[in-house]
Amino acid sequence: MRRARVRGVVDSGATRLVLPEAVATALGLEISGVAEVRYADGHTAQRSIARDVHLAYGGREGVLSAVIEPERESALIGAIVLEDLDFLVDCGGQRLVPRDPKQIISEAE
Repeated sequence: MRRARVRGVVDSGATRLVLPEAVATALGLEISGVAEVRYADGHTAQRSIARDVHLAYGGREGVLSAVIEPERESALIGAIVLEDLDFLVDCGGQRLVPRDPKQIISEAE
């Protein structure tokens, strides 16, 4: 098992976890497919998807898929990651806070 500590940017308007290609290569992540990615400026590109990425932050952890981005230098943390780990964005404090500090809460209807 390989590990990497990666700086990240939280963007609740983004959907998924995005990792720099250099990080994915260093970790030996398995590519499971391709996705079309739409960027904020409207252009699109085909990007590889890595599966089984174990992500840990703030005492919480999850296993997610990640878009692999050749030109990125930091991770991008999107809404799916925030939902999976049950974090809320504190914009004023520039931090992530757990919705419930004791446990992850999952919604079901």
